[in-house]
Amino acid sequence: MSKSPLPIGSQAPEFSLPSQHGETITTASLRGGPVVLIFFPAAFTSVCTGELKALGDHSDEIAAYGVTVLAVSTDTRFALRVFAESESLGFPLLSDFWPHGQTAQAYGVFDDQLGTARRGSFILDAAGTIRWGALNEMGRPRSVADLLAALAAVAAD
Repeated sequence: MSKSPLPIGSQAPEFSLPSQHGETITTASLRGGPVVLIFFPAAFTSVCTGELKALGDHSDEIAAYGVTVLAVSTDTRFALRVFAESESLGFPLLSDFWPHGQTAQAYGVFDDQLGTARRGSFILDAAGTIRWGALNEMGRPRSVADLLAALAAVAAD
């Protein structure tokens, strides 16, 4: 895992993205509570499916920190809806489809060559400040254990 592409302590970039159900989620609507923001390359791929299912498998442990979990990809919201339903994912998937990858670019996790988000992970505090971030290589799934350790460290601060 490498360092976050955005500096810890910086304000999270603003976004307004549709969920798989067509609801608009904005950065401003998330203020007041911590957020785990997961960028992933593509729905229906083996690594992305595995890591998002692992997040779901640990949802009780993650929820104990009072965080909202959001996953973002450059897929359409329609593809994300089918993906979420087929994999029984219980958290919102946000579409960064148009303008293509704009949010991933703002967070420094857009891969220009592939046209997809990279495996970026962020923890934002209630004020929208980046408290933790990591970037995994494209073929390497992120670890839920690392995320839980980061949540514990952020909660202890």
